[in-house]
Amino acid sequence: MKKQFVILVILTVVFTSSIYAKSSKEPKEQPTTIGMVIYSNDTETVWNALRLANYSKNQGDTVRIFLLGKGVELDSMVKTDKDMKEQSDKFLENGGVILGCGTCLQSRKNNEPEVCKYSSLADLYELIRKNKIVLTF
Repeated sequence: MKKQFVILVILTVVFTSSIYAKSSKEPKEQPTTIGMVIYSNDTETVWNALRLANYSKNQGDTVRIFLLGKGVELDSMVKTDKDMKEQSDKFLENGGVILGCGTCLQSRKNNEPEVCKYSSLADLYELIRKNKIVLTF
């Protein structure tokens, strides 16, 4: 009887250990906030920045983009580049936010941007302060 009890205890320990080993998963990483500053008008650079923004959104992260300097030219790039338009539309449709430097837009005589929201230096400052990760392109 004692022998059977010991065997039963051993089997119980082995069985429950294997259940816990199978059921324990690594904890899922928490979403993060990402700010992107795009100050380039290089098609490949901007396109890749938008691709990364879309990928990050698909991973559950919050992403905000600020267009600065030549970066505000994204607004005209989407009118001539279908791949760029596709990436920016996808980003905006998935809840992404694109802000554009008002001074930079004015210097390019673009007072009514279509892709970005007319923004200020204070918005850029807020993006830098409030996001866990800030990337520049």
